Amino acid sequence: MKKDFLDIAELTPDEVWALFDLAKDLKAKQKRGEAHEYLKGKTLGMIFAKPSTRTRVSFEVGMFQLGGHALYIQETNFGKRETIPDVARVLSRYVDGLMARLFGHEDIVELAKYASVPVINGLTDLSHPCQILGDMLTILEARENFNNLIVTYIGDGNNVANSWVTMAMKIPFTFRIACPEGYEPDKKMVEQANQSNAGRVEIYREPAQAAKGAHVLYTDVWASMGQEAEAEKRRKIFKGYCIDGTLMQVAAPEAKFMHCLPAHRGEEVTGEVMESPQSIVFAQAENRLHIQKAIMVKLMGLR
Repeated sequence: MKKDFLDIAELTPDEVWALFDLAKDLKAKQKRGEAHEYLKGKTLGMIFAKPSTRTRVSFEVGMFQLGGHALYIQETNFGKRETIPDVARVLSRYVDGLMARLFGHEDIVELAKYASVPVINGLTDLSHPCQILGDMLTILEARENFNNLIVTYIGDGNNVANSWVTMAMKIPFTFRIACPEGYEPDKKMVEQANQSNAGRVEIYREPAQAAKGAHVLYTDVWASMGQEAEAEKRRKIFKGYCIDGTLMQVAAPEAKFMHCLPAHRGEEVTGEVMESPQSIVFAQAENRLHIQKAIMVKLMGLR
């Protein structure tokens, strides 16, 4: 029976840890120059309704390193020119797996329902699960464990924030978010996380309060793709929600700065913080490659 990866909520804690372990193993093999062609001869179809540099390159390079092939499919009218069930059933006859970067989360759910091959969520407006798995792998590398971990997110409660909330259902850590009123993460997800036996989600209005003693300060752009018309309005609303050197000093002495990129220096983060020794944003970006390889091997390979 085929298995999809649409959201972190679908994974058990053991499955999350298994992905971390496999990603570390694949990363070590790649660094040693050791062949690890677990997907030799297989093809991943990559559907992009939303363009992206990191998502495309990391999945395409990942498939190449695993011995397979990735096919870029630009679908700016996804689900309109042709129905999603038809797209799913046709592409399933050609490829061994599908990754989709879409707007509506309901679209990837429908794609997975009708596809006979594994489907991976490369991003939707609701969640960005590959990003957060890669981020947690990066934190694990930096700290060696998640003991008493506090991650503070400053900014919009968007799809990235939602996936952080969902991760708190699987791994015991505290996730704080400082955001303006009306820009919180998905309310239902927050309630589910706080009812789980894993981590905790806390919502703040003042960035300095949320940042106090945190081990990671994290942010994202104030206006995501598809929200360009709101950009000027959001700049005014989110003024004061910028991670700068002063805010980093409020966090724990060993605190790291993370950003899912692309970054708008001078808005959600200063250039000083982006380029500081505390910044691990580029290690974070690299780990998208390794965690996504692990996901593909688990879904499309024999491991």
